[in-house]
Amino acid sequence: MSARTPTPWPLVALFTAGYLAAYLLPTTVGRLDAGLPLSATQAGAVGSVLLLGSASAGFLLASRVDRFGPRALARAGLLLAAAGFGTAALSAAVPLVVTGAVVGGFGSGTATTVAATGIAGRRDPHRVTTLGLLGVSGLAGALYLTIPRLGPGHGLPLAAIACTALLALCLTGRLPARAPADRAVRATAPLPHRRSGLLLAGAMLFWSLAQNSLWGVSGRIGLTQAGLTEVKVGAVFAVALGAGLLGTIGAGTLGPRLGRALPIGLGTALIAGCIALSAAATDLTSFATGEIAWNALYPVVLSYVIGLAASMDPRGRWAVLVGSASSLGTACGPLTGSLLSASAGYPAMGTVLAAGLLLVGVPMTLVALRPRRTGQIVEIPVVEIPVAELPVVETTVAELPVVEIPVVEIPLEGVPAQRAAYRTAGPLRTAAAPASGPVSV
Repeated sequence: MSARTPTPWPLVALFTAGYLAAYLLPTTVGRLDAGLPLSATQAGAVGSVLLLGSASAGFLLASRVDRFGPRALARAGLLLAAAGFGTAALSAAVPLVVTGAVVGGFGSGTATTVAATGIAGRRDPHRVTTLGLLGVSGLAGALYLTIPRLGPGHGLPLAAIACTALLALCLTGRLPARAPADRAVRATAPLPHRRSGLLLAGAMLFWSLAQNSLWGVSGRIGLTQAGLTEVKVGAVFAVALGAGLLGTIGAGTLGPRLGRALPIGLGTALIAGCIALSAAATDLTSFATGEIAWNALYPVVLSYVIGLAASMDPRGRWAVLVGSASSLGTACGPLTGSLLSASAGYPAMGTVLAAGLLLVGVPMTLVALRPRRTGQIVEIPVVEIPVAELPVVETTVAELPVVEIPVVEIPLEGVPAQRAAYRTAGPLRTAAAPASGPVSV
């Protein structure tokens, strides 16, 4: 039996730093609304712009990680995230905050792209994905407990994302500087499973939009509709993310035993019910039940979806594109949730989002049910064998004299055969040629 492969901690750190902005979205949007001259819809739009920058990085860099090199691209993305979110945290001017959020979001998306590409090339991508989800869920839960006690202001969650990017930067030295030569040869290979990949990416866009439409306004639901304080809302979010840790551990323990269709299909249906319950919450019990159950199921389904996308292409292109489609849906979520809740109210918004989730869960389950080759591609490096230069030996061919052989004409003076003696089957017996021997019947 082969030894278990070591844990790729740099990829886990990149995954954590890239996804943290989405996990802190409720407190980020809520503090932008409270700490800056922005309405609730405008604060949601800033959150959408932040995540839109993250999604655009994935779409632009999906097939370019091998070209630039994982180490250099990861460092550039983390530096952009630190600079962008740091600027937004330290500034009170709305244009600078928006610009910093866009730049920081692009940097986070770049880090996520490198992480997704590296995870797809691992022997067990589901295991590495669950470790990344564990990291980001645990860190976000700790921040939800800590940030409300550090005081008001919009800069605290943004500063936390910037500091996480700087910490992850310390581990990028263990990433490969360049892609392996055999992966570079396959850089122009066409995308496999195009129909299934496009269907999964499109469904994932709306799946994430529905999730983050509620997640972007969950803080306001707890504060206004359920009548909770910010400390209680932060505590609910921390417990919910702790439940997400348990769900992620459970998904990692189960692995592929249940397949992918059952966790994705059934999990999405259960999430739809949790969203409807959380959006209609009017007290601590209903709000906490909906949020905790939802956050326990969300990383489970997400880990199987990422694993499904990674299994479609060992180079990680579908993993990046599906992740970017998810980020695009996440980007549209806060604005969509703000508009729906402002026009129809939180309970009606939850009903609409739950119905949409049930619809998009169908094509995602169908893609997971479709059989495909799951064999691991073994990449054998090309070894250059030097060829010894042999000395060239010049040989001379002896010139033989040409002997002229005269052509001798031999006349054929035989008696011509009679045509009547032959038919198509051969010569006939005639009187001149009696039969040799008795004829037996």
